Amino acid sequence: VQLQACGGGLVQAGGSLRLSCAASGRTFSLYVMGWFRQAPGKEREFVAFISRSGGSTAYAQSVKGRFTISRDNAKNTVSLQMNSLRPEDTAVYYCAATQSPFSTAWGAYDYWGQGTLVTVSS
Repeated sequence: VQLQACGGGLVQAGGSLRLSCAASGRTFSLYVMGWFRQAPGKEREFVAFISRSGGSTAYAQSVKGRFTISRDNAKNTVSLQMNSLRPEDTAVYYCAATQSPFSTAWGAYDYWGQGTLVTVSS
C-alpha cells in the first residue's frame, strides 16, 4: 500500500490542524493505521492508531483528549484532527500501515507515508 500524507503547516499555540493520509494499492481496510511523529533530534514516537474497522483507537498520553484519529474505508483515508496544539507538538508527522495487531511500536508498521511537517509557534 502507498501512503500520502498532507495537511501540515504552521499554526499558533492553541490552534488546530487536520492531517490526512490517502492510501492506494491493496485493500485499505486490511490495515491498522497509525500516526507517528518525529521532532528534530528526537526519536520517532507513537501518536495514535485506529483499528481496521475504525471501532478502536488508542493515543499517546501526550495527545489524549486533544487529537482524534479517524478513517474512512470507502475513501481510503485516515485523518488526525489536532486541537489545542502546543509548541511541543512540532514535528514531522507520518502515517503508517500494518497488517499486524495493534501496536504502538513504529517497527511494527510496514508502510509509511512521506511525512508532513507541523510547526506550532508559541
